[in-house]
Amino acid sequence: MSFVKENVNRQPIVDTVFAIVKKAKEDKEKIGEENVVDATIGSLYNEQGSLVALDSVFSSLKSLDNKVLAAYAASFTGNDDFKDRVYKWVLNGNSHLHHEVIATPGGTGAVAMTIQECLDAGQTVILPEIAWGSYNLMAQMNNLSVKTYALFEEDHFNLTSFKETCEQVMKEQDKLVIVINDPCHNPTGYSLSSQEWKDVIAFLNECSKTHKVVLLNDIAYIDFAYGQKLAKEYFSVFDDISENMAVIVAFSLSKSMTSYGLRCGAAIVMAQTEDIVQELKIVFEKDARATWSNINNGAMAAFVDVMDHHLKEYDQERLQYVALLKERSELFVKEANEVGLKHYPYKEGFFVTLSMDNTTRDIYHEALMKNHIYTVKVNKGIRVAVCSLSLDKIKGLAKKMKDILDTIQ
Repeated sequence: MSFVKENVNRQPIVDTVFAIVKKAKEDKEKIGEENVVDATIGSLYNEQGSLVALDSVFSSLKSLDNKVLAAYAASFTGNDDFKDRVYKWVLNGNSHLHHEVIATPGGTGAVAMTIQECLDAGQTVILPEIAWGSYNLMAQMNNLSVKTYALFEEDHFNLTSFKETCEQVMKEQDKLVIVINDPCHNPTGYSLSSQEWKDVIAFLNECSKTHKVVLLNDIAYIDFAYGQKLAKEYFSVFDDISENMAVIVAFSLSKSMTSYGLRCGAAIVMAQTEDIVQELKIVFEKDARATWSNINNGAMAAFVDVMDHHLKEYDQERLQYVALLKERSELFVKEANEVGLKHYPYKEGFFVTLSMDNTTRDIYHEALMKNHIYTVKVNKGIRVAVCSLSLDKIKGLAKKMKDILDTIQ
């Protein structure tokens, strides 16, 4: 007899990212920070090597009355003004579906809520083949199976694999729950084109003739997309979903407001009919109450204050870092292409991922660390966090990495 539920996985969790971060830190202390390339950190850092915390955001937070910071939120689904500003900021007028917004502890809360409440134990969730590892962990902890679709066919989204995976799952159950992390996919930096999104929605509408469909769109990095407002125009495609389909957008203040530790985000529930939205809202509300009970009131109040009173300063400050991120990624990708360091198609975002099989990846990862270059292993690749590397660290890095790769092949 176990002290935990019988069907739960009891293997200890191994957080490979934090383990490598620790190794990189130890190496910096040993040989000097200037001699180590730490491409593990998935947060935005400035050129001086410090974590970016936008002044426009944290000045607003610090100006709030202590009682606001200490208070419970008005509701366990979040404050009304927060939910209103989130919807307007995220969708930017590009969708006209029925909708509800539920505040969550980061975008992670929105993703977890969807996965655990939209499928029964034993059913299957559809994930990208290359993805943030916590998706799989969420599925595992909720006794769900996973089927993955290949992300790429040459330099574009693999619609064929996406369709085949959905069709396989449709033979086994009466519902599809699918995760698409876009734009600025973690960890490849890919963003679907408008036409690719149209093709996805057209196919899912066909699926919805016989199966209920829930599309979870994880947009964690959207506010660092290089197209900015243009990057949100694809939301208009959701207006074409069928009446047997729902879209849940997982929004994160962690990236958008550089407030990683404040743990605040939202699930935006959208559908053609109010009935579908309300069914999801009721269950999500109960999940929220049962799981975390309340969301960081100060984080919500600061977001509203920034949107209402400091939006110009916030945009100006954030866009400086969007431009810096673009400069960093363009430098790395340019040099990688010049030396033949193969990577997945990159368009924008915090990470570039080198493409290789997992056996090569494991050997290569060790070889990189021996040469004081620290990265993160992902399925079928090596993630390079250009978000946290200065331009000086990036310059010449691709050649160093290619030279090391050549020694093991």
